Amino acid sequence: MFPHQLDDPNAFAIAQAIVEGFDRHYRLFSAAARGAKARFEKADWQGQLDAQRDRIAFYDLRVDEAVERLHAQFKASELPRETWHQVKLHTIGLLTNHRQPELAETFFNSVTTKILDRRDFRNDFIFVRPAVSTDYIENDEPAAMPTYRAYYPTRETLHETCMRVITNFQLEVEFQDLARDVDDVVQALLHSLGDARLRANFQVQVLSSLFYRNKGAYVVGKIVNGFGELPFALPILHGDDGLLAIDAALIGEEDLLLLFSFARAYFMVDMGVPSATVHFLRTLMPRKTRAELYSQVGLQKHGKALFYRDLLTHLRHSSDKFRIAPGIKGMVMLVFDLPSFPVVFKIIKDFYPAPKDTTREQVMAKYLLVKQHDRVGRMADTLEFSNVALPRHRFDDELIAELKRFCPSLLEDDGQTLVIRHAYIERRMIPLNIYLQDASPRQIEQAVVEYGNAIKDLVAANIFPGDMLWKNFGVTRHGKVVFYDYDEIEYLTDCNFRRVPAPRNEEEEMSGEVWYTVRPRDVFPETFEPFLLGNPVVRQAFMAHHADLLDAGYWQRQKDRIVAGYVHDVFPYDPSRRFSAQRAAHPDSEATARQPLPV
Repeated sequence: MFPHQLDDPNAFAIAQAIVEGFDRHYRLFSAAARGAKARFEKADWQGQLDAQRDRIAFYDLRVDEAVERLHAQFKASELPRETWHQVKLHTIGLLTNHRQPELAETFFNSVTTKILDRRDFRNDFIFVRPAVSTDYIENDEPAAMPTYRAYYPTRETLHETCMRVITNFQLEVEFQDLARDVDDVVQALLHSLGDARLRANFQVQVLSSLFYRNKGAYVVGKIVNGFGELPFALPILHGDDGLLAIDAALIGEEDLLLLFSFARAYFMVDMGVPSATVHFLRTLMPRKTRAELYSQVGLQKHGKALFYRDLLTHLRHSSDKFRIAPGIKGMVMLVFDLPSFPVVFKIIKDFYPAPKDTTREQVMAKYLLVKQHDRVGRMADTLEFSNVALPRHRFDDELIAELKRFCPSLLEDDGQTLVIRHAYIERRMIPLNIYLQDASPRQIEQAVVEYGNAIKDLVAANIFPGDMLWKNFGVTRHGKVVFYDYDEIEYLTDCNFRRVPAPRNEEEEMSGEVWYTVRPRDVFPETFEPFLLGNPVVRQAFMAHHADLLDAGYWQRQKDRIVAGYVHDVFPYDPSRRFSAQRAAHPDSEATARQPLPV
């Protein structure tokens, strides 16, 4: 039995130390987000990418600091169980008026699970479910921004209101022509509203912080019209002249789902009350889980904790079994899924057949590279887990046999629970090779075009995918092609792109072996053809749209641009949606021509 009274003199001090460790983490996290505004204004794109990468490591560094402090000050590993129970109760008290209690609870779990034995990961010692509500939290500091601002225009004053929305962000760089851009935005919004009568409570609600990612800053909000709501996002970019412009109007949930895709880097957002920001975002994208949205605003550790809670809840309310994932089995990763849950579990095998030449540490380094890199909408985000405990009876026999054959060092099986010591979890997609098998000629062409676009977007982000076979790419429900096999990726700038030398004699020409020297990281793009283009329909589409991918010169030119410091534009929307493209298409029109936008 645990004591009902708080009588351990160390318990409160330990709780306070953990909360202080979290508060330090969130101060640094928030400072990085606030710094994104200055980096955007200065067009410091490399600085923005560096900050996005470095922020990934903030959390683990602060957790390690807190663990070290608890060991040094309190001999944490020697404390009795009763003390940890009291530490949790004191922590709940300290978080009652906290502005980020859900994040602090997750931080508490991260610290204590590094100290406690896995058998103690239970309700008494960690936050298996939230203990402090995040409803109606307010940031009441005198200079604090509200989570969002509400504006009350009429149809006639919508232009003036949108001007005020933009200027309220107080960007220190001038716009090329803000009135022109706002006119484009207003027309796009009114087009989407159609002939709907404006209700008495017609509002424009806009989150108070811009959302920064790569070379863009995004205004995120919604129009409220009676019982209807229309989400929107406005990307602000630097023009070639250094001045700003609103680049497009992204309107409706589908547009925002692509903007907040799991295959894109996390945003930098200045949030005093992150739960309120996530709540607002869910009104724009109700199909996104809270776990996904916390991750998208840079709080991926809490997103990971919420995901695991969602998984455990789903397991309690389902009965299907984990199985080997459909598709061609990988040589490095064993992949399995639960048919009723939209993710796959990937485990690094203990050994790999030839010609694979890698190690577990090298594979993990590749996955970390992707986590820290700009994923440009083309590389799936991964959640990395240690000691994943799952009910043993939910695994089918074939999967158990595969796990015990290929990954015995990562398993702990007591007959009731199967513990996987290390796993990556990704969104499930249709493998591209399977998609192509059942696709119509039109679908094949669209998929091949998307496949080539995906590779070119990766190239723009300084990523060479390595193994470019169709099986290593997936198709999302939006029809986007996304790369998900990372064990052979390299930085483009580390690769040597070469043409296959001409044979010097008949013996070399007829040889079935490579007769020329191949150094590490040498890439011969023309050799991709036999592996990728056996299907005549696929070949025709590929050669019509992406034949340049078989040319070493194409790859070398992209490498040279990146080495020279150029940061490519990769838009989370079709380039035809750009206002500048629409103006160019209709130069004589007084109003910008637009395509119908989804509501």
